Amino acid sequence: MNEKLLDEIKNQDYAALTKKIEDFLKNQVAINNTNGVILGLSGGIDSSVITYLCARVLKDKTLALIMPDTKISPKKETEEALKIIEKLGIEYKLLDINLIISEYAKYIEPNERALGNLRARVRANLLYYYANSKNLLVVGSSDKSEFLIGYFTKFGDGSADILPIVSLYKTQVRELARFLGVPELIITQKSSPNLWKGHIAEEEIGVKYEEVDSILYCIFDKKLSIEETVKATNIEKKTVDKIYQLYKTSEHKRITAARP
Repeated sequence: MNEKLLDEIKNQDYAALTKKIEDFLKNQVAINNTNGVILGLSGGIDSSVITYLCARVLKDKTLALIMPDTKISPKKETEEALKIIEKLGIEYKLLDINLIISEYAKYIEPNERALGNLRARVRANLLYYYANSKNLLVVGSSDKSEFLIGYFTKFGDGSADILPIVSLYKTQVRELARFLGVPELIITQKSSPNLWKGHIAEEEIGVKYEEVDSILYCIFDKKLSIEETVKATNIEKKTVDKIYQLYKTSEHKRITAARP
């Protein structure tokens, strides 16, 4: 893999990016005439960055929902989420969704993958319930890497009114997190949607984020062909093909429902 290319991706003006996102957040609240924003905070890198950004400019207008399924969610991530709340001083609600999932499971046929995605959709339901009742905008935490390859649950963690970090690759989000002062433990831990026990994003995707970002950067930012991307990244063609196919087959997740 081409480390120089990866450095090019990560070498950004994070002060300017922060200012741009903060202005975006304030403007969206203003033009939509809402009382503020609501977000899901898991204790993972993306949601932590979103929380830090919102707290900087909308501290008194931000509500965070911490929604573990205590049957499968790592306790340490929930603890990290609570530490963030304590540090930033924003309003929050801690909701264990295990009882909701367990109730669903009484009436539906068993399927672990579908049940995992249901967890994400239950969280989205709760976010929109409180958004509806308090007139808040739902802030999504999708980054560019996961958005482009469709690594999110449709109508689950992909549901949002605004997506402040969707133009940043995962490796850039990590650098932005360092700029914002997010704890290093959160930055370096393995990403997980926590849809089932032991769920690790890179293991499910089968490719490390550094490679994912390098491939996507070459294809979408540099407008290179597959063959040129293989050469530029020093990554095997089968891996480049895999990431590109994930992009193609997940297109339905990035658009509204198909129409005749």
